Amino acid sequence: MHPVSVSIPSFRSENNSIEKGFTVFKIDVLMNGRQHAVEKRYSEFHTLHKMLKKSIKPPEMPSKHVRNWVPKVLEQRRHGLELYLQAIIMENEVLPKIFLDFLNIRHFPSVPKTESCGSFDTESEESSKLSHQPVMLFLRDPYLLPTAHDAFSNVVIDGVVHGVFYPDLHPR
Repeated sequence: MHPVSVSIPSFRSENNSIEKGFTVFKIDVLMNGRQHAVEKRYSEFHTLHKMLKKSIKPPEMPSKHVRNWVPKVLEQRRHGLELYLQAIIMENEVLPKIFLDFLNIRHFPSVPKTESCGSFDTESEESSKLSHQPVMLFLRDPYLLPTAHDAFSNVVIDGVVHGVFYPDLHPR
């Protein structure tokens, strides 16, 4: 499964005095467990499509010429644009930088799917290196005394703090 998924849950109409009304589509982007939203007009999708044609064969886009004030037509366009983005993700193991920029995703190094979580191939030294750092988490400040209503002692917290800060000190 690709580390990026997208959906277009909604759209809204914009009207201003400078230009005639237009529709803005809200794109929810989920990448590696983090979610954010971007808003794009159809014209921005069209520009993306033209730029993608230079590097990949993108799927077909929903029609450019529609009466964008009809809710049923707008819903069809929303659904079509959602399928368009999802098809780009599914059909390309390495996503083009222009696509990542469109979704406001910082460019990340491409890792083949088989090595995304580290490989078990022991012949390659590179594949055995993990790409993350260990993290220690405390639910509360370990230096504070336990509250009176604690059902258990803080043996685990004491042991971890002792091990981290005094690794050479042996218990009595």
